Amino acid sequence: MRMALALLLSTSALAAQIFRGGADVVLLNVTVTDGSGHFVSRLDKPDFQVFEDGVPQEISNFSRDPQPIALSILLDTSTSMERKLPIAQEAAVGFVRRLGAKDLAQVISFDTHADIRQDFTNDSAILEKAIRRTQAGGSTALYVAVYTALDSLKGAVAQSADTIRRQSIIVLSDGEDTSSLIDYDQVMEAAKRSEVSIYTIGLRSKEDTPLHGFNEADFVLRTLAQETGGRVYHVDDAAQLPGIYQQIADELANQYTIGYTSKNPKRDGAWRRVAVKVNRPTTSVRTKSGYFAPGPVR
Repeated sequence: MRMALALLLSTSALAAQIFRGGADVVLLNVTVTDGSGHFVSRLDKPDFQVFEDGVPQEISNFSRDPQPIALSILLDTSTSMERKLPIAQEAAVGFVRRLGAKDLAQVISFDTHADIRQDFTNDSAILEKAIRRTQAGGSTALYVAVYTALDSLKGAVAQSADTIRRQSIIVLSDGEDTSSLIDYDQVMEAAKRSEVSIYTIGLRSKEDTPLHGFNEADFVLRTLAQETGGRVYHVDDAAQLPGIYQQIADELANQYTIGYTSKNPKRDGAWRRVAVKVNRPTTSVRTKSGYFAPGPVR
């Protein structure tokens, strides 16, 4: 039986395996699943191979126990969420109650604007109050909300710069962006330059799904998740949300943390594609698609 997130993050083994990284360490949060979609959680360092632009890399840091996490919980509070918001709130509250002793979380709501309802804290009661205070009304500033969360996470991690802390965003939205002053390309650029994995939940009614053609909201949520090593969920009933948040909690509790120093010495600011492989048949591996190399020293 899979252990709860809070239990996994409070073990003495975790305390022993928290490792530190330097400025040149490329950090990967890696999820491995079997052919049935179950998490494969007992692999060791020799089971993994990391490639950067096709070149094998030497793994310098490895942990199969979850490292502490800083995460942003983003809730769409636009007018269209009015009837669905109570269930969304309960699901988010259930998630924050699973946080571990070393984890931090913040709450951001977004409608016409993005508002930080609660800055980073480990106090689940304070986070719960912030979630329950959200109210529906206005349009949808999804891009501003994600950009705000990415910027906030930089500050949370900087407080303990030498200790590797995973960073994640969980964003729930039921529609496409309608009011941000920044666009998709700007948000994607910021996400790819970050160390953040983004989990997106698209809450739709069956009437919202087009029979043919391009769905911008689905595209945005899917690509944000894929490029950062997170996962996208599509839900057509708000009652499914508690189960989705539980799945995300389970994934965060079963991730591997891998670090390596690139063999490519160039400081050219170029995009470098990353791939992780596992020497087990019928497994799937998910992590971020790559990172931007450091720029020239000035």
